Amino acid sequence: MSSLSPPPIPMELHAGNRQKLLDSIRRHLSNSNCSLDGFVFLQGGEEKNRYCTDHTELFRQESYFAYLFAVREPDFYGAIDVGSGKSILFIPRLPDDYAVWLGEIKPLSHFKETYMVDMVFYVDEIFQVFNEQFKGSGKPLLYLLHGLNTDSSNFSKPASFEGIEKFETDLTTLHPILAECRVIKSSLELQLIQFANDISSEAHIEVMRRVTPGMKEYQMESMFLHHSYMYGGCRHCSYTCICATGDNSAVLHYGHAAAPNDRTFEDGDLALLDMGAEYHFYGSDITCSFPVNGKFTSDQSLIYNAVLDAHNSVISAMKPGVNWVDMHKLAEKIILESLKKGSILTGDVDDMMVQRLGAVFMPHGLGHFMGIDTHDTGGYPKGVERPKEPGLKSLRTARDLLEGMVITVEPGCYFIKALLFPAMENATTSKFFNRETIERFRNFGGVRIESDLVVTANGCENMTNVPRKTWEIEAVMAGGPWPPTK
Repeated sequence: MSSLSPPPIPMELHAGNRQKLLDSIRRHLSNSNCSLDGFVFLQGGEEKNRYCTDHTELFRQESYFAYLFAVREPDFYGAIDVGSGKSILFIPRLPDDYAVWLGEIKPLSHFKETYMVDMVFYVDEIFQVFNEQFKGSGKPLLYLLHGLNTDSSNFSKPASFEGIEKFETDLTTLHPILAECRVIKSSLELQLIQFANDISSEAHIEVMRRVTPGMKEYQMESMFLHHSYMYGGCRHCSYTCICATGDNSAVLHYGHAAAPNDRTFEDGDLALLDMGAEYHFYGSDITCSFPVNGKFTSDQSLIYNAVLDAHNSVISAMKPGVNWVDMHKLAEKIILESLKKGSILTGDVDDMMVQRLGAVFMPHGLGHFMGIDTHDTGGYPKGVERPKEPGLKSLRTARDLLEGMVITVEPGCYFIKALLFPAMENATTSKFFNRETIERFRNFGGVRIESDLVVTANGCENMTNVPRKTWEIEAVMAGGPWPPTK
């Protein structure tokens, strides 16, 4: 059961997003001595079939389009008139037999009211509408979305339609401005991200309570998906679930098609579950690590507490103005100090930091922006350079924190043979390893602890609510309440 129910979806959120973009682009154009006319113009996502079949894949809207217009249907276009501020949707003109197979063909007025836009037309009217609405001189100008996603290295697809060559187009202005709009979350956005966190936290706890040795990893995935959909109305996940046990927990992006969460886990294994539900486009990203039998061994406690100390120290240090690279280094240093205390490493921790030994145990970045995309936009705007060193080069942002950012804190400690063994043989790093102790951890896997944080005026707030201390996890897995009764 659940104490939660899906909250109403405020379309004012997306009207606010459009206004934010409008203010930003007008400010940019004024500063560049450009006229305040033309149209921001985006193409929504297109429905796709599975290869050559007639099986239609479940559609999820393109994220920039979702941010501005909230449209859940495929094959729409959207525009904002820079001069008047008016918003326009263009919907596909559906064939008559749509009503037989797929449901009622809704009138234009339905979409105007549902999505709180000023005007709605059909896609085949784009050419005519832009020419009629444009108040500037010469050809109408279209600001198209084209720019690099610094997480995927893919480019966003600029809108295209029949006759677009008869318009002036700008491919450079819109992308950096719109990407930056998504970095700072509004209060309405935070409410949806909080709900995604609430239902996902609850689902993680449900999995903890029901897991028993001898199950399959995918059964944990199934429990999570069921809970977040059954009680949270979350049809989509923020990303593919990672349900790793035993040595699999050292595989950072386990759960893909070639490693499909299908191991049978055993008594004594540690589980690493990285799963987050998405509600009305807005996501969550939570990782819990725990022993599948409900009791931490001393070795499991050593590694788990090393990561938990790093997680908590970063959260305590976070506030506006703090640099994210410094937070990553803080997490690394705390983990290395803990590994030294546990006799896994030996030597000077500052020397380990210089030699980038932290990247052997935590090769990924400390965290990433989160919102409509799990890895949300704005990590590396113009002027922010990606670090080159091992570990640091995996950071998805190197920015200073700002109030209103939502960012994950996800330190980890893994025994990845492909990194560990070369480091143990390397002339500059071999001296740090206690080989006798490390042998115990050869097949340990790894631990990751991940929470979603919103940066506040004086610090940050944790949006994730799951058991974190070892005794809390053991108590919940034994049937205790969460939060624990005082």
